[in-house]
Amino acid sequence: MDEKQLQEMIEKVKNCEAEIGKGIIGQRNIIRQVLLAILADGNVLLEGVPGLGKTELVKAISKVMSTSFSRIQFTPDLMPADVTGTNLIIKEEGNNVFQFEAGPVFANIVLADEINRATPKTQSALLEAMQEKTVTVGKTTYELPQPFMVLATQNPIENEGTYPLPEAQLDRFLFKLLVEFPSKQELKEIMDITVTNEKAELTSIMTGEDILAIRNVIRDMPVADAVMDYALSIVVATHPENKEASEITKKYIQTGASPRAAQAIVKTAKARAFMEGRFNVAFEDIQFVAYPALRHRLALNFEAVSEGVNADAVISDILKEIKTI
Repeated sequence: MDEKQLQEMIEKVKNCEAEIGKGIIGQRNIIRQVLLAILADGNVLLEGVPGLGKTELVKAISKVMSTSFSRIQFTPDLMPADVTGTNLIIKEEGNNVFQFEAGPVFANIVLADEINRATPKTQSALLEAMQEKTVTVGKTTYELPQPFMVLATQNPIENEGTYPLPEAQLDRFLFKLLVEFPSKQELKEIMDITVTNEKAELTSIMTGEDILAIRNVIRDMPVADAVMDYALSIVVATHPENKEASEITKKYIQTGASPRAAQAIVKTAKARAFMEGRFNVAFEDIQFVAYPALRHRLALNFEAVSEGVNADAVISDILKEIKTI
């Protein structure tokens, strides 16, 4: 692939980011990070109080990227078959035959709305889809459409009728993003769009084929040994049992990040370098993606909870401890 084609790809991604921004006021950082996850072939968990536009963001991304979209509203009575699909008995020429009826998970972008409101049994129905991009019903395994990703939302303040996501499922999310309340000016702009007849018309910029092509380019991007060592050092530093662990790690972390965290950091750092128009990964790329890649993979102990120390504060201290070359 020549340099002109690569520049066209980068320009297309930037135009895509700007177009999504027309429909979603503020949240520029969130839009950028969701795009990084899409380009790095990962799933995203969006956490924020109701009404911050999490669902609208996912719809806008689907529209601008010309991909199929489905929304699953997770509730306590939702069953696994409601997500994956099921075998139905169909009469065909006098005989009863089984026919697979695909569920809403068979789409390019799946919005798992309020994922923590479903029971663990239903949550686990997404595990295979998120990791292997397949769905197994009975003895048959079905391939999901490509590209495929799950964008899940959860409300951090509601406890009644919710089931916290287990570590194994959290680990399958490439990023966990914290959606913050908009500023007063952003709130005014939201009012201008939502309570008037002015509607943002979004244009399709990219296709599924474009996304797959960009993913291939990103996978082939080189990472310097020093940058790779820096990324791995960050992940290793989250383990309190490690002899070289910092004091804050030993004090506040119960369980460190998994090898998937290292994969997430490197893959998304490559994607960020690509979006910045570079074909080499820098230390700042690693630092930028460390927070969303690690915050849901660290199990903090009781001392951290009692002192009000969150995962981001711990990650910040780890990044200060580890020096770049």
